[in-house]
Amino acid sequence: MLEDLIANNRRWAERKIAADPGFFKRLEGQQSPDYLWIGCSDSRVPANEIVGLDPGELFVHRNVANLAPPQDANYLSVLQFAVDVLQVKHILVVGHYGCGGVAAAVDGRRRGLVDHWLHPIREVSHDHKAELDGLCDDAARLDRLCELNVIRQVRNVASDVFVTDAWARGQSIKVHGWVYSIANGLVTDLGVTVSGCE
Repeated sequence: MLEDLIANNRRWAERKIAADPGFFKRLEGQQSPDYLWIGCSDSRVPANEIVGLDPGELFVHRNVANLAPPQDANYLSVLQFAVDVLQVKHILVVGHYGCGGVAAAVDGRRRGLVDHWLHPIREVSHDHKAELDGLCDDAARLDRLCELNVIRQVRNVASDVFVTDAWARGQSIKVHGWVYSIANGLVTDLGVTVSGCE
């Protein structure tokens, strides 16, 4: 099976060179993406493909349920590098409907370490219990919880010291909240963009 992946890679590289002979030469230079994507690890959500960008155009951080927890050194390292070194202009927090991590956070089953990771989603669910309970079925509740989780993570990113310090320096950064539908391939802007200390 791994040989198939290597063969796929060779064909992909050949297609890239055939379409653009200088493609890989340009990639060897410093990356300079305008975007940081904070998304879910779900294999059905390929960040670059969804927004039609080539390698080098999107800096990506992925984890289970697209969290941006202020205590996670991995996420914080990516955020600081994106803001301070790459000087991205847009940070996209992108959740997706049908997220297994969001569902696992609230289904009451124990899975081990990931339960600790997903705890912030249980807090979001608790904070919005009345709204979620008012929805007609489980699928609608989980879809809305996916959206509410994105909104909470946008707040986490926008309140982080790396971002607020960048704004104080006059750096132009916008933090956006999107949700992706695996069912139709479309992204929806949740309308929660933060563009400064608001």
